[in-house]
Amino acid sequence: MFELTGKTALITGGSRGIGKDIALKFADMGANIAFVHYGDGDNAVVTEKELSEKGIKVKAYECNVADFEASAKLVEEVIEEFGEVHILVNNAGITRDKLMLSMTEAEYDSVMAVNLKGVFNMTKAVYKHFMKKRRGRIINMSSIVGLTGNAGQSNYSASKAGIIGMTKSVAKELGSRNVTVNAIAPGFIKTEMTDAMTDKAKEAALQAIPMKRMGQVEDIANLAAFLASDEASYITGEVIRVDGGMAM
Repeated sequence: MFELTGKTALITGGSRGIGKDIALKFADMGANIAFVHYGDGDNAVVTEKELSEKGIKVKAYECNVADFEASAKLVEEVIEEFGEVHILVNNAGITRDKLMLSMTEAEYDSVMAVNLKGVFNMTKAVYKHFMKKRRGRIINMSSIVGLTGNAGQSNYSASKAGIIGMTKSVAKELGSRNVTVNAIAPGFIKTEMTDAMTDKAKEAALQAIPMKRMGQVEDIANLAAFLASDEASYITGEVIRVDGGMAM
């Protein structure tokens, strides 16, 4: 197993789903965890308890990552509490799916604000800290629809494609400072979001996946664990699909 003992990971959208599983995986590797939620207090309490039982330092923070000033303040608070941030996982995201014909400006703006501007806000907030320490890991959660597009998800697809461009750009900026920046592009992963799909939609998705099954949150967490570890120190600017071959 990869080691993260003594390191602090800051994970947005960490109270449930993929973000929670990444937090649990990192905790098993010895990392201290600061995770962020927004309006998900009940799940945050449960997740904080589960993580604390692993014998690491953990604290939940409530923050809207779409808010620039709030994101900056959050990072300051985490550094003050934990001493340093070693790993940032930009996982927070929302969907407002509709065909563009009926999509409102507000539905477009809200998705872009959380999914893309949120990544900018959090990355900007840790940027100088990582430069000063001359080390760091940034892991951004994109999606295969950021590579392929998807009908009814023009806002979501655009936000996830934007994350890919931002990942590569920041990787070039911070590479000389020993900071790696990579993106994970999940396919259909079994979460609350995919559980809400109709049976017809699920079947259509499975037919498009060569492996004929949905992925598990552990599949994403395992890759995040590798990218956060010392073993991935020479990998940066990459977009790695975890999609069962769906987008190859």
